[in-house]
Amino acid sequence: MLTVNEPGLDTSTILKYLCLEGYTVVACAIDIGQEENWDEVKEKALAVGAERMIVRDCQKEFVEEIVWRAVQCNAIYEDRYLLGTSLARPILARELVKVAEEFNCEYLSHGCTGKGNDQVRFELAWHALAPGIKIIAPWRDSAFIAKFQGRADLFEYARVNNIPVSSTPKAPWSMDENLVHCPYEAGILEDPNTAPPKKMWKMTVDPIDAPDKPGIGRVDIVENRFIGEIFKNFEGWVAREPKESRVLTPPLRQSNLAHIDLEGLTLDSKVRELRDTFVTTAWSRQLYNGMYFSPEREFTEKSIVAAQDGVNGTVKSMAYKGNNAYTVGRSSKTSNLYSEEDASMDSLDTFSPLDTTGFIAIQAIRPKKYGEAKIASGNSLI
Repeated sequence: MLTVNEPGLDTSTILKYLCLEGYTVVACAIDIGQEENWDEVKEKALAVGAERMIVRDCQKEFVEEIVWRAVQCNAIYEDRYLLGTSLARPILARELVKVAEEFNCEYLSHGCTGKGNDQVRFELAWHALAPGIKIIAPWRDSAFIAKFQGRADLFEYARVNNIPVSSTPKAPWSMDENLVHCPYEAGILEDPNTAPPKKMWKMTVDPIDAPDKPGIGRVDIVENRFIGEIFKNFEGWVAREPKESRVLTPPLRQSNLAHIDLEGLTLDSKVRELRDTFVTTAWSRQLYNGMYFSPEREFTEKSIVAAQDGVNGTVKSMAYKGNNAYTVGRSSKTSNLYSEEDASMDSLDTFSPLDTTGFIAIQAIRPKKYGEAKIASGNSLI
């Protein structure tokens, strides 16, 4: 038996292909906030040939276990991508293993392309969660690849076998929506110099057409895949995934920027420096590279939790006509490290400027000796 996730063009085609190859298929789709008619999904999977179609709601786990951690550590990849797609993969992978065990499946399968990151993310997770599990990856199978050279072959196969698909040759891109973002990939979107058509966007209004009130914007990025390729991706707020994608992430970007501003009020500067230097980069790469179920991710996450003990408060922010969100106010009743009196240029009650003379003298010892040594060597800094 076999477990398959996602009801798109590739997976629908793979489902039929595997049925015709003699496999008994248990199809599985995970609800992580995407807009989907699950009754239609079930009906479609059964009509295509699945023995049964399982739908599981994992929105709560997705937010509490992954999205919240991403916000807490200000997770970002290559300074642009907020990991919208990557964040969902551990939840999907784990639930698929649970379903496979429940129905005694011998194999796990996915419809991930042989060029992308998701094949790595799913399979590394499966090997950790179910050591010894057998995996079918059609887009790395020579017989399957010989039959399907590209999306045109998939569409034709779907037509011949009466498989309903959501994407068409006139709009040849697919979406991978969840609670925090919606990526668009493939087709004309693969050209990094081509702007996406207006009709493509599902969750945002074009900034040119936006009303004169706060709203959500878009960002276009190019990123490097784990396997070494450069990838193009559109996010409404934030990113592009490797080479085929345009993505939308309004709530994640808003939360990320608000959290950064709140930390400025509540997080100790040295703790923040260590977190930014180590934890943010490490956790982001672990998620992006499919190493969520790893000892290093568990270790890193403990640092996230420790750093966030006192980060608590309220942030008021807005976004306007496609610009990044910006903060208009922040406060914390329990963890405020800011003192208006200490910071004010009009008050000397809590701080003596005379103390700074000694502070500067001590800090100057090292650069002064450095300058003297340069002069002595004939290499003055001037």
